[in-house]
Amino acid sequence: MQESFEMTDLGLMTYFLGMKVNQNEHGIFISHRAFALEVLSKFCMANCKSASTPIALGEKLSSNSDHDRVDEKSYRSLIGCLLYLTATKPDIMYAVSLLSWFMHCCNVAHFKAAKIVLRYVKRTLGYGMKFERAEELKLVGYSDSDWAGSVDDTKSTSSYFFTLGSGCNGLNSRLSK
Repeated sequence: MQESFEMTDLGLMTYFLGMKVNQNEHGIFISHRAFALEVLSKFCMANCKSASTPIALGEKLSSNSDHDRVDEKSYRSLIGCLLYLTATKPDIMYAVSLLSWFMHCCNVAHFKAAKIVLRYVKRTLGYGMKFERAEELKLVGYSDSDWAGSVDDTKSTSSYFFTLGSGCNGLNSRLSK
């Protein structure tokens, strides 16, 4: 390409859109450690205790609860930051997807649940996505559903996750009962 276009070789990529990129002969590792630290600082959680899971076991959030409302702008900003983190932290995808359903009616319970995700992010700052060289491209898939887990409308959350070699692709969706 250098023969056709004027360009400069800057070497191996180290950062891309806020993601740290480590490349070597075995593969590529990407993480959002620096961005995660910024998010923790922005929401005054830099010195918080860490959590071992991104959501409390059996957490049932509802849009029809009696909790006090919170500032929608702050809640949406937090959820947006968490959604961006899911690019390298698929382990928080379910919790963040669940919390994003309540952006139009956020309350104290939703904000507390989002802060638990932040506490988990603090614990897992070193986590990321590793893409290794694969000898063979083997397609492996996983799926799951919570069978009418929504308190508000009894809809199910269904997800699937596929790997091809060492890459991954996943999706969360809501389905009618």
